[in-house]
Order: sequence, then structure tokens, then C-alpha cells
Amino acid sequence: MATFRLQGSKVLAVSMTGDGVKAKNGSMVAYDGQMAFKKMSGGGEGLRGMVTRRLTGEQMEVMEVKGQGTCWFADRASEINLVSLHGDKLYVEASNLLCTDAGLRTGTSFTGMRGGATGNGLFTTTIEGTGQAAIMSDGPAVVLRVTPQYPLSVDPGAYVAHQGNLQQSFQSGVTFRTILGEGGGEAFQIRFEGDGLVYVQPSERNTIGGEL
Repeated sequence: MATFRLQGSKVLAVSMTGDGVKAKNGSMVAYDGQMAFKKMSGGGEGLRGMVTRRLTGEQMEVMEVKGQGTCWFADRASEINLVSLHGDKLYVEASNLLCTDAGLRTGTSFTGMRGGATGNGLFTTTIEGTGQAAIMSDGPAVVLRVTPQYPLSVDPGAYVAHQGNLQQSFQSGVTFRTILGEGGGEAFQIRFEGDGLVYVQPSERNTIGGEL
């Protein structure tokens, strides 16, 4: 299995001894030793994964890297966080996924309807198995604990990933931008209940359905 380590907070070094990883296409910044690079059709597994991504827009441009040596990955100076999986599942936005062990299974999961008025569905990339994954955030990510006693509500634009035994739902909410008159439509929040971890970033991306 490949060895992941961070050099600083914005560069991922992966040491390989004949094994491989799947990484965001174009994210390799340097390598030593003997490496082979192969562009893959996408982040999901098989034909079903390809069809699902076309329908959902949860598109991932992925390359497979195999060899002997060390490969360094980075993407637009984003902060990188390492997540260890032990047979469990990680849900992550496709744009926030940098690299995974080649043995981890990737796919696409429907996470719910984003309000009956718009009828928009949300889909998230899933990573499952045993190994490591590197996820990115715009600014240092914060890892928030969710327990049955303390559910968590997150702005969809700040959401990066989550793992654990969590139930996810969407609820109408009021954001500071709505209060200040800067909102551009319905205001929604993602509510997490159960037991697990949620990764959020200190910057908001644009989400479907307008500003939140």
C-alpha cells in the first residue's frame, strides 16, 4: 500500500513500491523513480459509475499513478487533509478530492433532495475500503464532531466531506447573507445527525440553486 505524507500543508508526497494511487488529473507536480501515468474515465467504478456521473454532474477527472519512487501532488495551493479509512466510507465533494489509494472503491451517492421547490438533487463522491485518502479545502479545514446529543448544521458552500454513522438531511435556514439582504434565492443548510465527523472549509463555494 502506498504511503501518504504531507510536506507542509499544501503538498502531498506519496511513496510507492510497485503499488499505485488514483489522483485528480493534472495534480502531479513532481516525481522521482519510475512512474507510469494513465488517465482514467472517471472516479466511479465501472459503467454504472460512468452513467451516474453523467446524470448527476459529479464529474471526476482521474489519473492512475503506479511505480517505484515518490510522487508529489498539489492543486492550486489548496490545503490538504489526510483521512484514514478502516473499512468505512467517506463522502466528499468531487472538487475536494485529491488522491486515494488505488485499492479504495470510489462511486457516487445520492444524498437527498435540495428542497421541493427547486427539485434539485445532490450527489456526493464516495470512497470506501481500507487505506488513505487526501482531501482538499480552500483554507485550513476544520473537523467537527457530531454526536447524537449534538447534531450539526452546515452551509452547503462550506461543506467538504463527512464520515461515520451520520444521517444527512436538508433544511431551510437563515444565513447571515440572507439577513443582510445579499442572498440570491432559497437558503438551505445541511443537517447531520448521528455519530461521525464533518469537514468544513473557511470559504464558501457557489452551489447549485444560487447563493446560500
